[in-house]
Amino acid sequence: MTHVQTVEVTGESMLPVLRPGDWLLVRRGARLAPGHIVVARHPREARLIVKRVAWRDRDGWWLESDNQRAPGRQDSWDFGAVPDDLIVGRVIARYWPRPSVRLRAPRRGRSARTRNDA
Repeated sequence: MTHVQTVEVTGESMLPVLRPGDWLLVRRGARLAPGHIVVARHPREARLIVKRVAWRDRDGWWLESDNQRAPGRQDSWDFGAVPDDLIVGRVIARYWPRPSVRLRAPRRGRSARTRNDA
């Protein structure tokens, strides 16, 4: 059984770090920490979501969007903590269209262009 799978980004909730059309490598069973990007099953809908780990509480992982203004954005502010069994895995790389293993949280006070060029 493989522990890596691929996922396509479809929404704008993780801009500027991830864009619609990006393809990601996801490692199942990877250790999580605040700041990591993860793929999880939406707690209320039959779809996958890509979010950033904010913290863990007794109910599970608090997952947030990088772009809180994205149309249709949903994260833990809407549905609460996500239990461990709904976490698919941690994003380890973007492999298409622009490969990257640097998937950091955006820095405050810098423009999106500066962040993407860094």
